Amino acid sequence: MNSDTTEEEGQRQRQRQSEDVHTESIRPAPTATPRESGAYRTASNVSGPDDIAPPSEEGEEPPDPYREEGDEVYDRLSKGRKIGVVAVLSFCAFLSPVSSTSVLSATPEVAAEYGTTGSVINLSNAGYMALMGVSPIVWGPMSQVFGRRPITLITAVAFLALSLGTALAPNLAAFFVFRAISAFEGTAFVLIGAACLGDIYRPTERGTAMGWFMSGTLIGPAFGPFIGGIIVTYSSWRTIFWLQTALAGAGLVGVFFLVPETIHRKKITDLEGLPRGERARAVLAMINPVRVLRWYRHLNVGLVAGASSSLVWNMYSLLTPIRYVLNPRFDLETPLLGGLFYLAPGCGYLLGTFGGGRWADWVVKRYIRKRGHRVPEDRLRAALPALGVIIPGCILIYGWAVDQEKGGIPLPVIVLFLQGVAQLFCFPALNTYCLDVVPGRGAELAAANFFVRYLAGCLGTAVVLPIVEAVGVGWFSTISAGLMVLSAGGMMVAIRRGNGWVGKVIVAENEKAAAASPEDQGEAEAEAEGADHVRPEKKSGEGRGEGRGEGRGEVPTTRKEQQVC
Repeated sequence: MNSDTTEEEGQRQRQRQSEDVHTESIRPAPTATPRESGAYRTASNVSGPDDIAPPSEEGEEPPDPYREEGDEVYDRLSKGRKIGVVAVLSFCAFLSPVSSTSVLSATPEVAAEYGTTGSVINLSNAGYMALMGVSPIVWGPMSQVFGRRPITLITAVAFLALSLGTALAPNLAAFFVFRAISAFEGTAFVLIGAACLGDIYRPTERGTAMGWFMSGTLIGPAFGPFIGGIIVTYSSWRTIFWLQTALAGAGLVGVFFLVPETIHRKKITDLEGLPRGERARAVLAMINPVRVLRWYRHLNVGLVAGASSSLVWNMYSLLTPIRYVLNPRFDLETPLLGGLFYLAPGCGYLLGTFGGGRWADWVVKRYIRKRGHRVPEDRLRAALPALGVIIPGCILIYGWAVDQEKGGIPLPVIVLFLQGVAQLFCFPALNTYCLDVVPGRGAELAAANFFVRYLAGCLGTAVVLPIVEAVGVGWFSTISAGLMVLSAGGMMVAIRRGNGWVGKVIVAENEKAAAASPEDQGEAEAEAEGADHVRPEKKSGEGRGEGRGEGRGEVPTTRKEQQVC
């Protein structure tokens, strides 16, 4: 009896299995979504290895539609702590740029004390800008190797000491030296601050944070001459640098107590266990400034740097000659009255802070909704209207209104304000793109961008007065507007064709890594990995008709991701 029952149960079980198999064989296989298949998996970390989270369970909806794989690394700090970090770093980033222009209103007084001319003092400002350009390519790689916090503290102490030295400078040579080296130290805040934001904010949040951070770097140059004008009207020009010393001390205290280490992984940890000599050679290779400049092999990187440079050229060539151009035009007799004109672009930068970064993030999210994944070049689209139309138009109106003595005081004030707002709709998009496009190398790419843009500012500061005296402010403004229109065109090309250019570099770097000798293998693989981060290999069948990079499969895909997929 028991054996008959057991046999009947076994037959029923085999029948059920047969029915299940039959049902499964005619049921269509589920179609994997792009996110589930891993085709659009994105590694967005800025300073560490790409942490790829496993795909979500089938049917599980992510809480944030814009959240990407590996974004958990950005949840280490609370929202309040992140706001504190942004506030301190924005204040520190304010210091070096404000010093670059605060002395402009006091140029005649400084020249009189040292027995020289205003053009010579402006050369010191050009030297200041040149060292601002060199600084990022030195401190950027070092922050990747040793961490953000120690580099920030070292440069904060040095900037404090050099600001004090400038205030006490006994002669023109000492003034030049202390000013230049303080630029080299102080600009590290601008670079490392941007890298820190990439460490703690996910890509769809970075634009907003970058907008607030950039407010310090842009408000500084605009308000610097106004502050300097007030000081030099009622006190000595040296008071400008005593104030700078006090602000540098406040920044040092803020960094020490409120800014933690944000980097995800210090490169120095990769060298543990190596012999001392080999370790030293590896560190020197890692911090070599030339490795930063190698990113310009990627043409899209160069075009974006060109757009940033045109903006900085415009900003400094616009701010530098205001006292020389507008004081005679409107019969202004004191540095304070001339300094008031700097408030117009400064207020524009301040107002743009509230919208520029959010606009960049909104554009990114809009294209995520449109195609289902994020492409770094989408962020560049946010800067195109301001860079190609609004700012050039404002500069042309300003230059020719002043040149032809039309419109009185209100017209230049209005257009200076509007172009200030527009600049804050450009810089957050451009700076954040540097962090998005090369995961794991954000500080290096940002350093390359800052290097070129501050050299452009240096050039603009040095040549603006001679050119204005030669051809007039109208034609000089036309040159500046033309440069911005050209850079906007270059950025459009980068949006459309950047993937193809970078793909060729990826192939070359992979071949170099494969052919490298054993002793060079590590360095070659590191360079190839950096290239792999920029863009994935194009998958077969991805349409060419999509245009503008859409449909390229196009989120940064690394070797590690390919292994996971």
